[in-house]
Amino acid sequence: MSRLAAAFERFAAARRKALIPYVTAGFPNPGATVGIMHAMVAAGADVIELGVPFSDPMADGPVVQRANEAALALGVALRDVLAMVGEFRERDPDTPVVLMGYANPIERIGAERFLDDAARSGVDGLVVVDYPPEESGDFSVAARARGIDLIFLLAPTSGEERLARVLAMASGYVYYVSRKGVTGAGHVDTEEVAAHVAAIKRASSIPVGVGFGIRDAATARAIARNADAVIIGTRIIQLLDDGDPAHAAQRAGRFIAGIRAALDETDEPAQAHGNAAAGR
Repeated sequence: MSRLAAAFERFAAARRKALIPYVTAGFPNPGATVGIMHAMVAAGADVIELGVPFSDPMADGPVVQRANEAALALGVALRDVLAMVGEFRERDPDTPVVLMGYANPIERIGAERFLDDAARSGVDGLVVVDYPPEESGDFSVAARARGIDLIFLLAPTSGEERLARVLAMASGYVYYVSRKGVTGAGHVDTEEVAAHVAAIKRASSIPVGVGFGIRDAATARAIARNADAVIIGTRIIQLLDDGDPAHAAQRAGRFIAGIRAALDETDEPAQAHGNAAAGR
């Protein structure tokens, strides 16, 4: 069993709503990333989603795009991100780390070599936005052979055929996008999200993660009533950018602590199996 799958089993047994913060690796500077990761875990994060800087992050809104650009300008590449995960593992052998990014940096290294290096560094899961399930069979098998879960996206527009394909291949958890559009913008209809999450859970026992548009404790708590975990990214990036970079980890930690407190107050059990996640 992968570290990520084992973690979600523990969350379900403890009726804990997992908190998954996203940060762009190398932002606000490369030296800050590992400290930010540790600060968020200390404040109550359960899984870390680490963004791999890319020049054309098509699923991300302007805030995360600017963070990608800043990290790239500082020379942060995929190999540097893997080194950050390895450094994080020196102090934290348990918290799952999921990389979120795009196919191009992986293919430049080569899929097999990348997966070997990712497993050696301590990566537990991958969200590769432009690897659809129809084209990811061999990659998924190779990842799982190394203990790495391949996490697919589902959207409000995903039909029954796409749902079936994703659920047939997904491992770790499924990442449900809470609304149409890119990260960080727009209103989240929590009732609509609950209905879609329930439909996914009727079709599979895999945990569900909900992402895109969660910015505060109240919305996170509302989503978590039908979910196993909450994923938040854009608001964290804004906080990292808002003030002295030397205190970025403290700002992220304070924010995560507030979200953790709100999730721990959630008093309604998730529908069907497990829980779900709410996101970036």
